[in-house]
Amino acid sequence: MSSSWSSILTNYPLISAFIAFVIAQTIKFFTSWYKEKQWDLKQLVGSGGMPSSHSSTVTALATAIGFQEGFGGALFATALILACIVMYDATDVRLHAGRQAEVLNQIVYELPAEHPLAESRPLRELLGHTPPQQ
Repeated sequence: MSSSWSSILTNYPLISAFIAFVIAQTIKFFTSWYKEKQWDLKQLVGSGGMPSSHSSTVTALATAIGFQEGFGGALFATALILACIVMYDATDVRLHAGRQAEVLNQIVYELPAEHPLAESRPLRELLGHTPPQQ
């Protein structure tokens, strides 16, 4: 059991990815406080917003794999493709889903009070990133 933990604690790509995630979420937490003047603990684990913890995590993972295993290997290529897919998803798919949530929330807001969906909880709108935010 202890050799499993020592393997995890010396897995530099895993540690790099975890540290990148923590740094991005921490920056997001303090940036939110600076803008809103109130603490929002959801910023520590939530998706969306800037900086992108998804992009930070997969970029750190791919970079650490490249340094450890070599940038010409199949493992780095796999990590790089994964990073590209994650960043594409954040800037395209999730961004558009967030924009759709905005429109749906506006439609629900304008429903008459007697409509069954008038009291629906609003959908999350901050899901993805604009290209400059990546």
